[in-house]
Amino acid sequence: MRPSSSPHTKSASAVYVTLTAQVAATAALVVFEQARGRRLVREISALGGDPHAPGAQAVVGAVSVFAILIMLVTATTVAAAAAYLTWLVQARRNASPGAQAAPVLAAWSVPGVNLVAPPVLVYRLWWGSRPPADRHGRWVALLAAWWLSWLAVLALVSARLTAVGDTDLTGLGPAELAVVALCALLCAATVRQITRIQTAGARPRPPARTGRVMARAVPRILAEQGSAPQAHHARQ
Repeated sequence: MRPSSSPHTKSASAVYVTLTAQVAATAALVVFEQARGRRLVREISALGGDPHAPGAQAVVGAVSVFAILIMLVTATTVAAAAAYLTWLVQARRNASPGAQAAPVLAAWSVPGVNLVAPPVLVYRLWWGSRPPADRHGRWVALLAAWWLSWLAVLALVSARLTAVGDTDLTGLGPAELAVVALCALLCAATVRQITRIQTAGARPRPPARTGRVMARAVPRILAEQGSAPQAHHARQ
């Protein structure tokens, strides 16, 4: 039988799945924006906001698809955030039993602090997991690349959404999709690194009964070894 995966491994898998879903939903939205977005905006503008105007029924299907895509992007983003925070809390407790969830929530939710604190928190988690010493440089490079890509996502998406005019639905394009995909890939890589270190470092504890047997056996063995030379001298 194959051993069942640990809760920590399952939480890491949840991060991978939700990040993949988020990128897929974003890609679908970008494809719709590029293929149908501008034409849909012109058609809606021609209706003048009247749902009963001639031709209104012709755009209902496209508007419904757009609304579904927006809901999918929102839902997958929320799911990815929840999965990541769940993994992060569990990983901190694996590295330091008794660690609280409050610092994680504060690091990601307090405005201003959430631009600096999360990578510091993840770095300390990696270090507290007792990684191999020769991987420090590669880890810092990976962590920095992930966080810079995350800041780039925030900057690009915010700029696009605030600059949307009368010709676009969301303004998202291939550039934003590429940065989102890169950020998701690097985020998954940091999760994988820490999870592998913690999984490799886990060792099963010996049963309490074994410890008691060894505690009794060791003095007996030492006593027998001490009495062996005396018996040898007696025979001589």
